Amino acid sequence: MINMNTPIAEKEGLSIIIPVYNEERAIRRTLIDLQETLDHSGIQPYEILVINDSSCDHTDQEIQAANIPCRIITHKSNKGYGASIKTGLRHACYNTIAITDADGTYPNQKIPDLYAHYRQQQLNMVVGARTGKNVTYPFIKKIPKFFILALANYIAGTKIPDINSGLRIFDKPIALKFFNLYPDGFSFTITITMSMLCRGYDVDYMAIDYFTRTGVSKISPIKDTLEFFSLLSKIAVFFNPMKLFMPFVGLLALISLAFMIKDVFIVHNLSQSSVLFPILTVMIFFMSLIADMISKK
Repeated sequence: MINMNTPIAEKEGLSIIIPVYNEERAIRRTLIDLQETLDHSGIQPYEILVINDSSCDHTDQEIQAANIPCRIITHKSNKGYGASIKTGLRHACYNTIAITDADGTYPNQKIPDLYAHYRQQQLNMVVGARTGKNVTYPFIKKIPKFFILALANYIAGTKIPDINSGLRIFDKPIALKFFNLYPDGFSFTITITMSMLCRGYDVDYMAIDYFTRTGVSKISPIKDTLEFFSLLSKIAVFFNPMKLFMPFVGLLALISLAFMIKDVFIVHNLSQSSVLFPILTVMIFFMSLIADMISKK
């Protein structure tokens, strides 16, 4: 087992980042299978980075028991999924990054196919979209995901098959451009997806299966869903503020028109609302224009 915490100069190759937190039941098999897949694929050079996010079970022992060449980086305290990916980005040797989970949900044998598609099509990112024939996804998660996808599609202006898949390959130098935007939690994947799409980078998708996880999920459905919506709003303000503000401008314009019609043709007297709503509409419109100009710089 190789344990190296010192970053190495970036070069051509593939770095696979695996964030791990309390995955003692799955991490050993994940690592062994992943190494076999990569060795048989002919991908060279590659490295596996395991980011142990301060696990408090026997995860560390299971990583050692896998007995494969990998670099282990351990957080002194639990920082979150996104923080683990960011740590991996800082330490990755190679200029192409793959991320996957340690819980057995993603078909890591598809990584060579994703990598081949990424290189052949000269993409900036390829995402393993969980739209394959065998997808095990709890129904309770499908409802909020539907609305999250609808909002994301609107902001990005394109159809996104899977916005937060944890199996993907992307260009490290481009990913580092948005480094300060990445949250420490589970919203990392949404952020990098929206950042690349909103900035016009080439993103493609490949259908993959998705299996029942081994162990207990770390996601809090209500809390994380609310964070996803909040994050999408922030991304819209940062990358495409007009998409976020124009519906409100349109609504305020209709309300202003309704008040004006009522006051002019029915009441025959202008009310405060007839004056304030048009002013508010114009103010928000120009604020959105300024925000849009700033975002394009």
